[in-house]
Amino acid sequence: MFFTFFGTVIIAGIIGYASEKSGFTRNGYVPSIIICVGGAFLFFMVSRMFNIGFGSPGMNAILSSVGALVIVPTHYRK
Repeated sequence: MFFTFFGTVIIAGIIGYASEKSGFTRNGYVPSIIICVGGAFLFFMVSRMFNIGFGSPGMNAILSSVGALVIVPTHYRK
């Protein structure tokens, strides 16, 4: 579980950087990475508590990071 957590954080950071580099978001590099890591961390804890997920831990990290990037910035943007 310890290595799965660090893998989730690294995958989320890569997704945050790649989304900003590709132009998918316009938040800035650091906010995008923080949003992705926060969403992946939240989903990691929820998936461990309730035993839910999308398959592999890597797929959980990718989908939760993208979901956080879609939900958080559009919720606070006018």
